[in-house]
Amino acid sequence: MTKSFLTRNIILLSLISLFNDLAGEMLYPILPLYLESVGFSVLWIGLLEGMAEAISGISKSYFGKLSDRSGKRVPFIRIGYAMSAFSKPMLILFRFAPYVLFMRTVDRLGKGVRTGARDALLSDESAPENRGKVFGFHRAMDTLGAVLGPTVALAWLLTQGDKNLEPVFWFAAIPGAAGIILTFLIREQRKEPKIKTGNGGFFSFFSYWKIAKPEYKKIVAALGVFFLLNSSDVFLLLLVKKMGFGTSTAVLLYILYNCTYVIVSYPAGRLADKIGMKKMLLSGLSIFALVYVIGGFLFFFSQPAQINLVLLIAAFALYGIYAACSDGVAKAWLSKTCEKSDSAQAMGLFSGVQSLGALAASSIAGLLWTFDTAGAGTSLLLTAGAALFSILLLRRIREGA
Repeated sequence: MTKSFLTRNIILLSLISLFNDLAGEMLYPILPLYLESVGFSVLWIGLLEGMAEAISGISKSYFGKLSDRSGKRVPFIRIGYAMSAFSKPMLILFRFAPYVLFMRTVDRLGKGVRTGARDALLSDESAPENRGKVFGFHRAMDTLGAVLGPTVALAWLLTQGDKNLEPVFWFAAIPGAAGIILTFLIREQRKEPKIKTGNGGFFSFFSYWKIAKPEYKKIVAALGVFFLLNSSDVFLLLLVKKMGFGTSTAVLLYILYNCTYVIVSYPAGRLADKIGMKKMLLSGLSIFALVYVIGGFLFFFSQPAQINLVLLIAAFALYGIYAACSDGVAKAWLSKTCEKSDSAQAMGLFSGVQSLGALAASSIAGLLWTFDTAGAGTSLLLTAGAALFSILLLRRIREGA
Protein backbone atom coordinates (compact mmCIF):
# COMPACT_ATOMS: atom_id res chain seq x y z
CA MET A 1 0.00 0.00 0.00
CA THR A 2 1.40 3.38 -1.04
CA LYS A 3 1.93 5.83 1.79
CA SER A 4 -0.06 9.04 1.41
CA PHE A 5 1.93 12.20 0.79
CA LEU A 6 -0.62 14.14 2.89
CA THR A 7 0.86 14.54 6.36
CA ARG A 8 -0.94 16.17 9.29
CA ASN A 9 0.85 19.48 8.74
CA ILE A 10 0.20 19.51 4.99
CA ILE A 11 -3.53 18.98 5.59
CA LEU A 12 -3.65 21.67 8.29
CA LEU A 13 -1.74 24.20 6.21
CA SER A 14 -4.03 23.52 3.27
CA LEU A 15 -7.17 23.99 5.38
CA ILE A 16 -5.79 27.20 6.89
CA SER A 17 -5.09 28.53 3.40
CA LEU A 18 -8.62 27.56 2.37
CA PHE A 19 -10.16 29.61 5.20
CA ASN A 20 -7.79 32.53 4.67
CA ASP A 21 -8.52 32.69 0.96
CA LEU A 22 -12.24 32.32 1.60
CA ALA A 23 -12.01 35.50 3.67
CA GLY A 24 -9.69 37.35 1.30
CA GLU A 25 -11.39 36.42 -1.96
CA MET A 26 -14.77 37.31 -0.49
CA LEU A 27 -13.48 40.88 -0.61
CA TYR A 28 -11.06 40.91 -3.55
CA PRO A 29 -13.54 41.16 -6.47
CA ILE A 30 -15.51 43.92 -4.74
CA LEU A 31 -12.40 45.77 -3.55
CA PRO A 32 -12.09 47.92 -6.71
CA LEU A 33 -15.67 49.12 -6.13
CA TYR A 34 -14.87 49.95 -2.53
CA LEU A 35 -11.64 51.73 -3.45
CA GLU A 36 -13.48 53.83 -6.01
CA SER A 37 -16.07 54.71 -3.38
CA VAL A 38 -13.37 56.17 -1.12
CA GLY A 39 -11.90 58.24 -3.94
CA PHE A 40 -9.23 56.10 -5.61
CA SER A 41 -8.64 56.54 -9.36
CA VAL A 42 -7.44 53.64 -11.52
CA LEU A 43 -3.90 55.01 -11.20
CA TRP A 44 -4.12 55.06 -7.40
CA ILE A 45 -5.68 51.59 -7.32
CA GLY A 46 -2.66 50.34 -9.26
CA LEU A 47 -0.24 52.13 -6.94
CA LEU A 48 -2.06 50.85 -3.84
CA GLU A 49 -2.04 47.24 -5.00
CA GLY A 50 1.56 47.52 -6.15
CA MET A 51 2.73 49.04 -2.87
CA ALA A 52 0.89 46.41 -0.85
CA GLU A 53 2.49 43.62 -2.90
CA ALA A 54 5.94 45.20 -2.60
CA ILE A 55 5.66 45.37 1.19
CA SER A 56 4.52 41.77 1.18
CA GLY A 57 7.46 40.74 -0.97
CA ILE A 58 10.14 42.53 1.04
CA SER A 59 8.79 41.10 4.27
CA LYS A 60 8.59 37.57 2.83
CA SER A 61 12.33 37.51 2.30
CA TYR A 62 13.13 39.06 5.68
CA PHE A 63 10.83 36.83 7.72
CA GLY A 64 11.78 33.80 5.65
CA LYS A 65 15.37 34.43 6.69
CA LEU A 66 14.34 34.80 10.34
CA SER A 67 12.50 31.49 10.10
CA ASP A 68 15.61 29.76 8.73
CA ARG A 69 17.83 31.35 11.38
CA SER A 70 15.56 30.39 14.27
CA GLY A 71 14.72 26.92 12.97
CA LYS A 72 11.04 27.67 13.64
CA ARG A 73 8.13 27.75 11.20
CA VAL A 74 4.93 27.74 13.25
CA PRO A 75 5.24 31.14 15.06
CA PHE A 76 5.64 32.94 11.73
CA ILE A 77 2.70 31.06 10.22
CA ARG A 78 0.49 31.79 13.23
CA ILE A 79 1.28 35.52 13.49
CA GLY A 80 1.05 36.06 9.74
CA TYR A 81 -2.41 34.56 9.38
CA ALA A 82 -3.63 36.46 12.46
CA MET A 83 -2.51 39.80 10.97
CA SER A 84 -4.38 39.15 7.72
CA ALA A 85 -7.52 37.90 9.46
CA PHE A 86 -7.61 41.00 11.67
CA SER A 87 -6.99 43.59 8.96
CA LYS A 88 -9.58 42.49 6.39
CA PRO A 89 -12.76 43.48 8.28
CA MET A 90 -11.00 46.56 9.70
CA LEU A 91 -10.84 48.09 6.20
CA ILE A 92 -14.31 49.56 6.55
CA LEU A 93 -13.95 51.33 9.89
CA PHE A 94 -12.77 54.57 8.28
CA ARG A 95 -13.39 55.62 4.69
CA PHE A 96 -10.28 57.59 3.80
CA ALA A 97 -7.29 56.66 1.68
CA PRO A 98 -4.39 56.59 4.22
CA TYR A 99 -6.34 54.28 6.52
CA VAL A 100 -7.26 51.93 3.65
CA LEU A 101 -3.60 51.84 2.61
CA PHE A 102 -2.53 51.07 6.19
CA MET A 103 -4.95 48.15 6.55
CA ARG A 104 -4.03 46.75 3.13
CA THR A 105 -0.40 46.99 4.25
CA VAL A 106 -1.11 45.05 7.47
CA ASP A 107 -2.88 42.38 5.42
CA ARG A 108 -0.01 42.00 2.96
CA LEU A 109 2.61 42.23 5.71
CA GLY A 110 0.86 39.28 7.35
CA LYS A 111 1.29 37.38 4.11
CA GLY A 112 4.95 38.29 4.14
CA VAL A 113 5.42 37.06 7.70
CA ARG A 114 3.91 33.62 7.01
CA THR A 115 4.63 32.74 3.38
CA GLY A 116 8.31 31.80 3.50
CA ALA A 117 7.86 29.69 6.64
CA ARG A 118 4.68 28.05 5.31
CA ASP A 119 6.21 27.13 1.95
CA ALA A 120 9.35 25.89 3.70
CA LEU A 121 7.27 23.68 6.02
CA LEU A 122 5.43 22.27 3.00
CA SER A 123 8.81 21.57 1.40
CA ASP A 124 10.16 20.02 4.63
CA GLU A 125 7.13 17.73 4.85
CA SER A 126 7.43 16.44 1.28
CA ALA A 127 9.83 14.21 -0.63
CA PRO A 128 11.41 15.41 -3.90
CA GLU A 129 9.39 12.93 -5.96
CA ASN A 130 6.01 14.21 -4.70
CA ARG A 131 6.78 17.88 -4.06
CA GLY A 132 4.78 18.97 -7.08
CA LYS A 133 1.75 17.07 -5.74
CA VAL A 134 2.13 18.65 -2.30
CA PHE A 135 2.29 22.20 -3.59
CA GLY A 136 -0.45 21.46 -6.11
CA PHE A 137 -2.75 20.06 -3.41
CA HIS A 138 -2.08 23.05 -1.17
CA ARG A 139 -2.83 25.49 -3.97
CA ALA A 140 -6.00 23.57 -4.87
CA MET A 141 -7.30 23.89 -1.30
CA ASP A 142 -6.20 27.50 -1.19
CA THR A 143 -8.11 28.22 -4.37
CA LEU A 144 -11.18 26.26 -3.23
CA GLY A 145 -11.47 28.97 -0.60
CA ALA A 146 -10.99 31.47 -3.39
CA VAL A 147 -14.05 29.99 -5.13
CA LEU A 148 -16.25 30.00 -2.04
CA GLY A 149 -15.27 33.57 -1.12
CA PRO A 150 -16.44 35.38 -4.26
CA THR A 151 -19.51 33.11 -4.32
CA VAL A 152 -20.53 34.65 -0.99
CA ALA A 153 -19.81 38.11 -2.42
CA LEU A 154 -21.89 37.32 -5.50
CA ALA A 155 -24.81 36.13 -3.38
CA TRP A 156 -24.70 39.45 -1.53
CA LEU A 157 -24.56 41.47 -4.76
CA LEU A 158 -27.50 39.58 -6.28
CA THR A 159 -29.68 39.99 -3.20
CA GLN A 160 -28.56 43.34 -1.79
CA GLY A 161 -26.93 45.19 -4.70
CA ASP A 162 -23.59 46.97 -4.65
CA LYS A 163 -24.54 50.03 -2.60
CA ASN A 164 -23.95 48.50 0.83
CA LEU A 165 -20.80 46.37 0.83
CA GLU A 166 -19.75 46.78 4.47
CA PRO A 167 -21.44 43.57 5.79
CA VAL A 168 -19.34 41.47 3.39
CA PHE A 169 -16.20 42.72 5.16
CA TRP A 170 -17.59 41.61 8.53
CA PHE A 171 -18.55 38.19 7.13
CA ALA A 172 -14.89 37.75 6.15
CA ALA A 173 -13.91 37.74 9.84
CA ILE A 174 -15.56 34.31 10.39
CA PRO A 175 -13.34 32.12 8.16
CA GLY A 176 -10.36 34.26 9.16
CA ALA A 177 -10.92 33.33 12.81
CA ALA A 178 -11.30 29.64 11.89
CA GLY A 179 -7.93 29.73 10.17
CA ILE A 180 -6.24 31.26 13.22
CA ILE A 181 -7.61 28.47 15.45
CA LEU A 182 -6.19 25.80 13.13
CA THR A 183 -2.70 27.32 13.28
CA PHE A 184 -2.51 26.20 16.92
CA LEU A 185 -2.75 22.55 15.78
CA ILE A 186 0.35 22.64 13.55
CA ARG A 187 3.32 20.70 14.89
CA GLU A 188 6.78 22.21 14.62
CA GLN A 189 8.98 19.86 12.61
CA ARG A 190 12.49 21.21 12.70
CA LYS A 191 14.30 22.42 15.81
CA GLU A 192 17.90 23.10 14.82
CA PRO A 193 18.52 26.61 13.48
CA LYS A 194 20.91 26.73 10.57
CA ILE A 195 21.65 29.47 8.09
CA LYS A 196 24.64 30.32 5.94
CA THR A 197 24.25 34.08 5.67
CA GLY A 198 24.86 36.66 8.36
CA ASN A 199 22.50 39.10 9.98
CA GLY A 200 20.71 41.55 7.74
CA GLY A 201 18.09 44.26 7.90
CA PHE A 202 14.55 44.34 6.60
CA PHE A 203 15.72 45.18 3.07
CA SER A 204 18.54 42.63 2.87
CA PHE A 205 16.62 40.36 0.54
CA PHE A 206 19.58 39.84 -1.79
CA SER A 207 21.69 38.13 0.89
CA TYR A 208 20.54 34.66 -0.17
CA TRP A 209 21.42 35.49 -3.78
CA LYS A 210 25.12 35.29 -2.86
CA ILE A 211 24.90 31.61 -1.92
CA ALA A 212 22.10 30.52 -4.26
CA LYS A 213 22.78 27.86 -6.87
CA PRO A 214 23.09 28.95 -10.52
CA GLU A 215 19.83 27.23 -11.49
CA TYR A 216 17.94 29.13 -8.78
CA LYS A 217 19.39 32.44 -9.97
CA LYS A 218 18.51 31.77 -13.60
CA ILE A 219 14.91 30.85 -12.78
CA VAL A 220 14.36 33.92 -10.59
CA ALA A 221 16.00 36.23 -13.14
CA ALA A 222 13.91 34.86 -16.01
CA LEU A 223 10.67 35.15 -14.06
CA GLY A 224 11.73 38.58 -12.79
CA VAL A 225 11.40 39.93 -16.34
CA PHE A 226 7.84 38.63 -16.41
CA PHE A 227 7.01 40.05 -12.97
CA LEU A 228 8.05 43.56 -14.05
CA LEU A 229 4.98 43.82 -16.30
CA ASN A 230 2.59 41.35 -14.63
CA SER A 231 0.19 43.75 -12.93
CA SER A 232 -2.44 43.01 -10.28
CA ASP A 233 -5.45 40.86 -11.18
CA VAL A 234 -7.54 43.91 -10.27
CA PHE A 235 -6.91 45.13 -13.83
CA LEU A 236 -8.55 42.01 -15.27
CA LEU A 237 -11.63 42.82 -13.21
CA LEU A 238 -11.47 46.41 -14.44
CA LEU A 239 -11.27 45.01 -17.99
CA VAL A 240 -14.70 43.45 -17.49
CA LYS A 241 -16.12 46.79 -16.34
CA LYS A 242 -14.47 48.59 -19.28
CA MET A 243 -16.26 46.21 -21.64
CA GLY A 244 -19.57 47.48 -20.24
CA PHE A 245 -20.46 44.56 -17.95
CA GLY A 246 -21.60 44.92 -14.34
CA THR A 247 -19.99 44.00 -11.05
CA SER A 248 -21.92 40.71 -10.83
CA THR A 249 -20.50 39.62 -14.19
CA ALA A 250 -16.99 40.49 -13.02
CA VAL A 251 -17.45 38.41 -9.86
CA LEU A 252 -18.90 35.49 -11.87
CA LEU A 253 -15.89 35.51 -14.18
CA TYR A 254 -13.60 35.65 -11.17
CA ILE A 255 -15.36 32.58 -9.76
CA LEU A 256 -14.86 30.85 -13.13
CA TYR A 257 -11.14 31.62 -12.92
CA ASN A 258 -10.88 30.18 -9.41
CA CYS A 259 -12.99 27.11 -10.27
CA THR A 260 -10.70 26.35 -13.20
CA TYR A 261 -7.71 26.81 -10.91
CA VAL A 262 -9.13 24.36 -8.34
CA ILE A 263 -9.85 21.72 -10.97
CA VAL A 264 -6.49 21.99 -12.73
CA SER A 265 -4.10 22.73 -9.83
CA TYR A 266 -3.66 19.22 -8.41
CA PRO A 267 -3.46 17.41 -11.78
CA ALA A 268 -0.96 20.05 -12.92
CA GLY A 269 1.19 19.31 -9.88
CA ARG A 270 1.13 15.57 -10.60
CA LEU A 271 1.89 16.13 -14.27
CA ALA A 272 4.77 18.43 -13.33
CA ASP A 273 6.31 15.62 -11.25
CA LYS A 274 6.26 13.43 -14.39
CA ILE A 275 7.27 15.83 -17.17
CA GLY A 276 9.33 18.29 -15.12
CA MET A 277 8.64 21.67 -13.58
CA LYS A 278 10.18 23.55 -16.50
CA LYS A 279 7.82 22.19 -19.16
CA MET A 280 4.80 22.82 -16.97
CA LEU A 281 5.85 26.39 -16.20
CA LEU A 282 6.50 27.14 -19.88
CA SER A 283 3.04 25.83 -20.73
CA GLY A 284 1.49 28.07 -18.09
CA LEU A 285 3.28 31.19 -19.29
CA SER A 286 2.24 30.47 -22.88
CA ILE A 287 -1.39 30.35 -21.78
CA PHE A 288 -0.90 33.58 -19.81
CA ALA A 289 0.39 35.36 -22.92
CA LEU A 290 -2.69 34.20 -24.85
CA VAL A 291 -5.00 35.58 -22.13
CA TYR A 292 -3.43 39.02 -22.32
CA VAL A 293 -3.44 39.02 -26.12
CA ILE A 294 -7.20 38.39 -25.90
CA GLY A 295 -7.47 41.33 -23.49
CA GLY A 296 -5.59 43.61 -25.85
CA PHE A 297 -7.77 42.45 -28.75
CA LEU A 298 -10.91 43.38 -26.81
CA PHE A 299 -9.66 46.94 -26.38
CA PHE A 300 -8.38 47.55 -29.91
CA PHE A 301 -11.07 45.77 -31.94
CA SER A 302 -14.71 46.61 -31.26
CA GLN A 303 -16.99 43.57 -31.08
CA PRO A 304 -20.66 42.94 -30.20
CA ALA A 305 -21.30 42.45 -26.48
CA GLN A 306 -22.01 38.74 -26.93
CA ILE A 307 -18.62 38.12 -28.56
CA ASN A 308 -16.88 40.18 -25.89
CA LEU A 309 -18.52 38.05 -23.21
CA VAL A 310 -17.48 34.80 -24.90
CA LEU A 311 -13.89 36.04 -25.18
CA LEU A 312 -13.90 37.12 -21.52
CA ILE A 313 -15.19 33.71 -20.45
CA ALA A 314 -12.42 32.03 -22.44
CA ALA A 315 -9.80 34.42 -21.04
CA PHE A 316 -10.75 33.90 -17.39
CA ALA A 317 -10.93 30.10 -17.80
CA LEU A 318 -7.51 30.09 -19.48
CA TYR A 319 -6.18 32.34 -16.75
CA GLY A 320 -7.15 29.72 -14.18
CA ILE A 321 -5.23 27.08 -16.14
CA TYR A 322 -2.19 29.38 -16.29
CA ALA A 323 -2.27 29.93 -12.53
CA ALA A 324 -2.49 26.20 -11.83
CA CYS A 325 0.44 25.50 -14.15
CA SER A 326 2.74 28.18 -12.79
CA ASP A 327 2.28 29.22 -9.16
CA GLY A 328 2.84 26.08 -7.14
CA VAL A 329 4.97 24.59 -9.92
CA ALA A 330 7.43 27.50 -9.89
CA LYS A 331 7.89 27.16 -6.12
CA ALA A 332 8.28 23.39 -6.38
CA TRP A 333 10.98 23.81 -9.04
CA LEU A 334 12.80 26.38 -6.93
CA SER A 335 12.58 24.19 -3.82
CA LYS A 336 14.65 21.56 -5.65
CA THR A 337 17.46 24.07 -6.18
CA CYS A 338 18.10 25.00 -2.52
CA GLU A 339 19.13 23.35 0.74
CA LYS A 340 16.41 22.49 3.26
CA SER A 341 18.02 24.77 5.84
CA ASP A 342 17.70 27.74 3.46
CA SER A 343 14.31 26.91 1.94
CA ALA A 344 12.32 29.66 3.69
CA GLN A 345 14.88 32.27 2.70
CA ALA A 346 14.96 31.01 -0.90
CA MET A 347 11.16 31.15 -1.14
CA GLY A 348 11.17 34.56 0.51
CA LEU A 349 13.64 36.01 -1.98
CA PHE A 350 11.61 34.67 -4.90
CA SER A 351 8.43 36.15 -3.46
CA GLY A 352 10.28 39.41 -2.85
CA VAL A 353 11.31 39.67 -6.49
CA GLN A 354 7.77 38.77 -7.54
CA SER A 355 6.15 41.40 -5.35
CA LEU A 356 8.62 44.18 -6.12
CA GLY A 357 7.93 43.47 -9.77
CA ALA A 358 4.23 43.81 -9.00
CA LEU A 359 4.86 47.32 -7.65
CA ALA A 360 6.43 48.37 -10.93
CA ALA A 361 3.89 46.46 -13.05
CA SER A 362 0.78 47.76 -11.27
CA SER A 363 2.11 51.32 -11.26
CA ILE A 364 2.87 51.19 -14.99
CA ALA A 365 -0.52 49.60 -15.72
CA GLY A 366 -2.35 52.19 -13.61
CA LEU A 367 -0.58 54.99 -15.47
CA LEU A 368 -1.30 53.49 -18.90
CA TRP A 369 -4.94 52.84 -18.03
CA THR A 370 -5.43 56.58 -17.40
CA PHE A 371 -5.01 57.00 -21.18
CA ASP A 372 -8.27 55.11 -21.70
CA THR A 373 -8.57 52.49 -24.48
CA ALA A 374 -5.16 52.85 -26.13
CA GLY A 375 -3.28 52.85 -22.83
CA ALA A 376 -5.20 49.92 -21.34
CA GLY A 377 -4.82 47.81 -24.47
CA THR A 378 -1.11 48.62 -24.70
CA SER A 379 -0.66 47.63 -21.05
CA LEU A 380 -2.19 44.21 -21.67
CA LEU A 381 -0.12 43.55 -24.80
CA LEU A 382 3.11 44.61 -23.06
CA THR A 383 2.35 42.08 -20.32
CA ALA A 384 1.86 39.36 -22.94
CA GLY A 385 5.21 40.32 -24.48
CA ALA A 386 6.97 40.07 -21.11
CA ALA A 387 5.59 36.54 -20.65
CA LEU A 388 6.86 35.47 -24.06
CA PHE A 389 10.31 36.93 -23.36
CA SER A 390 10.48 35.05 -20.05
CA ILE A 391 9.61 31.85 -21.90
CA LEU A 392 12.63 32.36 -24.15
CA LEU A 393 14.88 32.81 -21.10
CA LEU A 394 13.46 29.81 -19.22
CA ARG A 395 13.93 27.55 -22.24
CA ARG A 396 17.69 28.06 -21.90
CA ILE A 397 17.76 26.70 -18.33
CA ARG A 398 18.54 23.00 -17.90
CA GLU A 399 16.33 21.60 -15.14
CA GLY A 400 18.30 19.85 -12.42
CA ALA A 401 21.62 21.30 -13.60
